[in-house]
Amino acid sequence: MAKDYIEVKSFGKVFPKKGANDRIPYKHQRDAMESLDIINECNQYSTMIVLPTGGGKTYTISMWLLRNALNYKKKILWIAHRKMLLEQAAESFQKFAYSEAIPHISFFQYRIVSGSSCHDRTIDIKDTDDLLIISKDSIGRNINCIDSWLNGEKEIFLIIDEAHHSTAKTYRKVIEYVKKRVSNVKLIGLTATPFRTSNDEQGLLAKIYEDGLKSGKMVHGDIGITYQIGLKELINHRILSKPIFESYYTDEIYGDTLGLNGWESIQRLDVLPEDVAIQMADSAARNKLIVNTYKSKQKEYGQTIIFAINVVHAIHLSVLFNKAGIKSEFIVSDVRDSVTGVRISSEDNKRKLEEYRLGNIQILVNVNILTEGIDLPQTKTVFLARPTVSTILMTQMIGRALRGEAAGGTAYAYIVSFVDNWNEHIAWVNPDSLFNGNNEFADNNIEHVKHELRMIAISKIEEFASILDDSVDTAALEKVPFVQRIPIGMYAFTYLEENGVDCSYQVMVYDSTKSAYEDMMSVLPSLFESFSCADEYPTDELLDCMAVQCRNTFFLGEMFPPYEKKDIIRILKYYAQYETQPQFYSFEDIDRSKLDVSLIAKHIWDEDMGQRQKTEYVNSLWENNDDNLLKLFFGRKLYFWRQLDIELIKLSNSHIYDDEENVQYGTRKIEDLSLFEIGKINPELEKKLRNAAFEKSKDANGKYTCAYCGKSESNRIFFQVDHIKPINKGGKTVQDNLQILCRQCNGTKGDKIG
Repeated sequence: MAKDYIEVKSFGKVFPKKGANDRIPYKHQRDAMESLDIINECNQYSTMIVLPTGGGKTYTISMWLLRNALNYKKKILWIAHRKMLLEQAAESFQKFAYSEAIPHISFFQYRIVSGSSCHDRTIDIKDTDDLLIISKDSIGRNINCIDSWLNGEKEIFLIIDEAHHSTAKTYRKVIEYVKKRVSNVKLIGLTATPFRTSNDEQGLLAKIYEDGLKSGKMVHGDIGITYQIGLKELINHRILSKPIFESYYTDEIYGDTLGLNGWESIQRLDVLPEDVAIQMADSAARNKLIVNTYKSKQKEYGQTIIFAINVVHAIHLSVLFNKAGIKSEFIVSDVRDSVTGVRISSEDNKRKLEEYRLGNIQILVNVNILTEGIDLPQTKTVFLARPTVSTILMTQMIGRALRGEAAGGTAYAYIVSFVDNWNEHIAWVNPDSLFNGNNEFADNNIEHVKHELRMIAISKIEEFASILDDSVDTAALEKVPFVQRIPIGMYAFTYLEENGVDCSYQVMVYDSTKSAYEDMMSVLPSLFESFSCADEYPTDELLDCMAVQCRNTFFLGEMFPPYEKKDIIRILKYYAQYETQPQFYSFEDIDRSKLDVSLIAKHIWDEDMGQRQKTEYVNSLWENNDDNLLKLFFGRKLYFWRQLDIELIKLSNSHIYDDEENVQYGTRKIEDLSLFEIGKINPELEKKLRNAAFEKSKDANGKYTCAYCGKSESNRIFFQVDHIKPINKGGKTVQDNLQILCRQCNGTKGDKIG
């Protein structure tokens, strides 16, 4: 007989399991729980637990909360920003709910609330829920949804997953809201590392998490941390394996035909449009590279998990590996293949997983179902054959290979990325970026430098590829001394999209843009004030206007490599959430002269090398240069050769990039152009004109004054330069007619200049 109800996993009752929990916590997890026992003697506190990627944060805190909160009927409010994190938390509480952990209760009731169709809504929250696992945005948009649930509670445990995000406005609002309604709030933040953030953001964290332990005693102030352990310590204890990052470039170009919906699907949902996914899955060259990469280092890579793009891709790769004599299987969710009609069942997956555990399978290809929950400790390598914009998903994919020898795993873990060329440069997560500001796993300076070079190399793919493309005019870039095209540092940061996708970015900074970025960062508060922007998620239109204002204020004149508008918008998104500037990381440890192909070209030129001698010399550099630093930076030998040829051409013909003397160019009156159009033709002239307008508007106190309303400010970010027509009225010069307007007047007066 058919059931008259539908079973769902978004809420339910959890009953104690009989018997003993067979998972024994590691020493660092026991130490973390014991430290929480000490701080929990206080009626209220706000603290963090810091365990690195692979350290078992969710397991540790769920075990402790089962014993110390649910076991005594104390309510738990668990907040995270991703569907995946919410479900992972719920699963951990259910999995380890043994009677030995919760002897005083007969069951507890949980509920998952988010915007996902498979979860409950805020209106479904019941006062009887013991464990409320809710997304940041769900509670942020309807914060009074927990009023009844909190009513009458004297003590509550408030858990913030990925606590380095808790300085965002919504998190701060929720924390303050709960504290006003419950007298004793026990706030615990979970994070892999809170110190990837800027100094200012650490200051904000210290205002949220104020209590911690030092020498076994509670202290108040600074950043409150009850327990933390570093990545290197867990590697030294052989609990985690040491990550070795590698990148291989596919030479495949994707995204040329993507429309707005396509970019939106990728950037905000982490979903590839179907046509692009098919194109990637069907790429014979890309798939061949993946198989050949494994074959070239089969002994080092050992048993490997491959994260594929879709079901078709998983099948293709598995077939190719088997044809190459490498035993492979694929596992996917319980689906029916649309091409063959064959149903891929969970039983098939279980059988294949067991074969992999027994060592009968070398390659296990999957589509996102091996990110969590399945124990495969013998995995030595992960192949990232699908890109992602989510740091959470990337962390979980990497984590499949980080089980150390003491935990039944391996001493080293290879994290192998396959990098494609996206002309619009979607900000895919570079796995190295998860360890920004945490180079503990680098045993020496060379490894530290390699880590930084991999970060740079992926950001340079488009630039190097464009120089090989004859249809793209890159003469202005090629003209620049090569050493100036090597970044001097980067701004690295993570922020949340409105739907909870966590996005990680690295904005490369060059000699040409360093001062402009520094000036912009210093006025971010004034910029947001001038646009009256207080939203955590500003509209795309507003972000675009703010980016234009930054460009017109700071990024003027000749800049090579030029700044990127998309980088400015990402920085603005970050500031909108955290109200602080992102962390800057200097590449001062990199000896840029070792990467300067102009010096290599000069040596070849001075030695007057013939073609054979030059080839032998360049090949020797490529293979042996300081632990392959050239390989790390250029990625492909073809890119290296092309840059070297350009520098040799400069030496043989020093005037190669000069304008042709036999050409007389057309002219156009300045007054016929907007300042922005002038900047496209002559950036230095635009800079001169804008600066002249501001200098003319200065008063005796050095403040700039609006030409219409007379408002005065010392900061240029409050103003725009406007073009007053007719330009030659009264015989005035262009500079005489350029005036500045405050933002309010610029929207209503005169002719606006973009």
